[in-house]
Amino acid sequence: MRTDYPAKILLAWGEAISGNAALRDWLIQNGYPELGVFSFALRNKADARKWLMDNGHPHLMAVINGIEGNAAALDWLERNNMSMLKQVALTGDGDDEAFKWLLQHGHREMAMLAQKMRVVKAAIEEDNTDPHKYPKD
Repeated sequence: MRTDYPAKILLAWGEAISGNAALRDWLIQNGYPELGVFSFALRNKADARKWLMDNGHPHLMAVINGIEGNAAALDWLERNNMSMLKQVALTGDGDDEAFKWLLQHGHREMAMLAQKMRVVKAAIEEDNTDPHKYPKD
């Protein structure tokens, strides 16, 4: 389960998370498919979520589940010595203390990625709860 990526790859991942399809596709085609697929999984694409699990990236799926408030996923990250990813998930779910933890422990890039994840999940939540966006009968 890889968690160490070069800075330029983390930058590309952040852009993919924010919706840059060209960089998402570049990640998928250039040795980082898990990061590109993560962008789909973050947006609730079932096949992408299954792909992460089936291809050796349960830690990335645990981050997404943690962002969605799944305590078992957060516990799994902690039990598997992935405290940093747990803090990413908590930050993505709106925990400002987790964001500070990431910064204080030298994980600036991951803190920024978590903030991007937070924005995506907040937009999804708004879409799901805004009565003006409900389909017309």
